[in-house]
Amino acid sequence: MEVMNLKDALKTHFGFDSFKGRQEDIIQNVLDGGNTFVIMPTGGGKSMCYQLPALLLEGTAVVVSPLIALMKNQVDAIRNVSNDNSIAHFMNSSLSKSEIVRVKNDITEGKTKLLYVAPESLTKKENIEFLTGVKISFFAIDEAHCISEWGHDFRPEYRRLREIFEEISRVPIIALTATATPKVQNDIQKNLNMLDAKVFKSSFNRDNLYYQISPKKEVEKQIIKYIRTKEGKSGIIYCLSRKKVEELAELLKVNGINALPYHAGLDGATRARHQDMFLMEDVDVIVATIAFGMGIDKPDVRFVIHHDIPKSLESYYQETGRAGRDGGEGECIAFYRYKDVEKLEKFLQGKPVAEQEIGRQLLNEIASYSETSVCRRKMILHYFGEQYDDSNCNDLCDNCKHPKEKLEGQEYVHNLLRVVEGLKETQRSKYYCAFLSGLITSEVKAYKHDNHELFGIGKEKDEHFWNAVIRQSTVSGLIFKDIETYGVLKLTEEGKKFLEKPRPFKLIKERDYKVIDEESDIVTSSGKGAVIDEQLYQLLIDLRKQISRDKGIPPFVIFQEPSLRDMCFQYPVNLEELTNIQGVGNGKAARYGAPFVKLIKNYVEDNNIERPQDVVVKSLINKSGLKVQMIQNIDRKLPLEDIGRSQGKSVDEVIDEIESIVLSGTRVNINYYIDDILDEDVQEEIYDYFSEADTDDLQIAHDEFDGDYSEEELRLMRIKFMSEMAN
Repeated sequence: MEVMNLKDALKTHFGFDSFKGRQEDIIQNVLDGGNTFVIMPTGGGKSMCYQLPALLLEGTAVVVSPLIALMKNQVDAIRNVSNDNSIAHFMNSSLSKSEIVRVKNDITEGKTKLLYVAPESLTKKENIEFLTGVKISFFAIDEAHCISEWGHDFRPEYRRLREIFEEISRVPIIALTATATPKVQNDIQKNLNMLDAKVFKSSFNRDNLYYQISPKKEVEKQIIKYIRTKEGKSGIIYCLSRKKVEELAELLKVNGINALPYHAGLDGATRARHQDMFLMEDVDVIVATIAFGMGIDKPDVRFVIHHDIPKSLESYYQETGRAGRDGGEGECIAFYRYKDVEKLEKFLQGKPVAEQEIGRQLLNEIASYSETSVCRRKMILHYFGEQYDDSNCNDLCDNCKHPKEKLEGQEYVHNLLRVVEGLKETQRSKYYCAFLSGLITSEVKAYKHDNHELFGIGKEKDEHFWNAVIRQSTVSGLIFKDIETYGVLKLTEEGKKFLEKPRPFKLIKERDYKVIDEESDIVTSSGKGAVIDEQLYQLLIDLRKQISRDKGIPPFVIFQEPSLRDMCFQYPVNLEELTNIQGVGNGKAARYGAPFVKLIKNYVEDNNIERPQDVVVKSLINKSGLKVQMIQNIDRKLPLEDIGRSQGKSVDEVIDEIESIVLSGTRVNINYYIDDILDEDVQEEIYDYFSEADTDDLQIAHDEFDGDYSEEELRLMRIKFMSEMAN
């Protein structure tokens, strides 16, 4: 078919004047009968690459697709550009017997050009027998990364596709995916026996997207404050668990945000309704598990938030790729803490060893991406085998917008490469970090490497630092992770040259998310975000000290520091507003609040502060009922274990609740419980300690008593002290 005819066909069937990117070459290759492999980012126009040739060729094209919702969308879209509904059908478990008969009749009569099938339907004997007897133009595999165990959405049934295709008909194959690392690409081609395929790989750079990782602290509050700056705009929030999806969607609604949940636990009709409401803009925000999004063709999603860090960089890339598909603004915010990665690692236990190794390596990549201070765009593109000049990022990631300091790293990089070579390229990142910093781990001892001449060559720096050197050396192409051996580090040709002739190398100081002390807010590409008012904070600290001296009580009894910090964001100017502050209830506001709100009111007026009253975040449930129930149970002198059992909570969680009740200004008497576990003289000793301490920090108290008392005992005595002194 001539090129001119292809453009005419595009105009006739779809109404477009020109092709996007390399669509035309891809379609021509399919029409010429060649095997085709398309790697094209979300929004690049993958579906056109098989839809147009299917309409032009004789017979029916069979499209394997993983999701029922996706098939329905695609079929509806094709029917919309044709006058005949029989031009496209899907075949999956949602169809009745009579519907399946109609689909088969349309195919037999040559009316159907595109048949979408789920891989499970394709493996059924009766479907294989039916398809063997009809004319197939070609097979298309959408979301082809599902074939690879190294892909982010591996589906075992995809591994059988090639043998089924060969049983049905030996026709060309087109495989398409929006995410494929070099390893996944090779895996797909090998499995489908199409190493001869012509590969069309587009750039993975989405230059309109802004990428940011924020520490996971007060995350719901941050999300609500952020969404309120995006009024009327569409967004998706991804969570790993269905429970969190439900809770967060409910919390957003309580706070006036038009949001709905979406996850596989909802019935099909509800999921379809929620999806349609999002597409039709009856709802602004969808809170979802990864069950949502494949094939969702909404071009104006303005933000994608990850409440939990995904299991792989590919998942992250694909999910963030749903933002800004029209080329407009798209902000991608993810919340990260190292504990979440450790939790995901635990889920790998009990799986086959190879699967555990793959899972750990994928988690290691997403942790590296989250913790790095290197341009995020550069990190993503490097992962997909693409080189990128980070000077082109134009501040569209947090690391380029707020760059960390750099230091000369030639000596460090050279030492790393010496060690990789000296240990004969046999170890992974974690091992090299321990070896370089001189840590004698069980693994180092097992290899007897603590006697190696290079052991501890970088002991003046810790493992966190060496991890950063490894990441930045990898992104700069001096070393690479050998995927076949689950991430063993090896030297590249460039790395070998650096070893022989070291050159200047700028290292960027990395972040440390294992310890998050600072208050954190989302600061997006538009520069919005809250920063603590240091001047007011100091005034409040001074006022607290003065009242503390006047009343002869420790400062923390009056208001704790998180409460003071919250005052510096919300600027409460009366006692009612003060009760919205974290850790401040009616009792505490009435007892100590007046001088604080007076100071804040004067400060706001003197400095013309515009108060962000919209940062008041309502709680999901009315806790007053639970609070009353808890106090009643304590008044009845029930053991904390029994109170916990009746509410499905641990003793720790019960103590948490009692603490929050006491800190907000309500007196609670748990002496009956404390008297059972602590002698009177012990109680007196701990009570006296808190009376004179500058801080109520439990770790400091634990150290002060040389570990004589458990954390639970100290917490209980702190509750007794705060209840009697503060309330």
